[in-house]
Amino acid sequence: MKSNIILSGVGGQGILTIAAIIDTATLASNLNIKQSEVHGMSQRGGAVQSHVRISDKEIYSDLIPKGKADVIISVEPMELLRYLPFLKKKGFLITDSNPFLNITNYPELKDLYAEIQSHPNTILIDAKKIAKDLGNAKATNIVLLGAASSLLPLSKESLKKAIKNLFERKGEKIVTKNLEAFEKGKEIASSLAV
Repeated sequence: MKSNIILSGVGGQGILTIAAIIDTATLASNLNIKQSEVHGMSQRGGAVQSHVRISDKEIYSDLIPKGKADVIISVEPMELLRYLPFLKKKGFLITDSNPFLNITNYPELKDLYAEIQSHPNTILIDAKKIAKDLGNAKATNIVLLGAASSLLPLSKESLKKAIKNLFERKGEKIVTKNLEAFEKGKEIASSLAV
């Protein structure tokens, strides 16, 4: 078993939080993991990405080769496009529909969405609105993790336990809100038959 996941977005969107949850769940599941991350001027709205590789065998490189990513999870839709060359032929794209408008020549949203949806296995959802409706606007990343969870080689229980572990120092209310965000993302992805 081997699973290659690319996480992408903009600084402050919780990319590394998603990676930490996946890492924790992977280790708790007695699987091997390698992770690399790039913080591109993240404090100024720059690109952030992480390669996460999970396997039941030894992993030799923390970088995913082009054409080998099973899943790309992005908290920013245009950032998703940057990593398309890494996606394998039948790989999955999961992204929030809300742009982070930090450049003047940001593409038209309809064109951006059309490009994303031209790929067969795509989940494009308004994760930001879902998170806000649940009372935790900062949980957009966790909604997307929930939406991607059935595509990961990790049990729902291991991911939920990792969320609890990661957020427990922030209090029970934050843990509950993040677990709700995870469940809602999972529910929406299943309603899209992915």
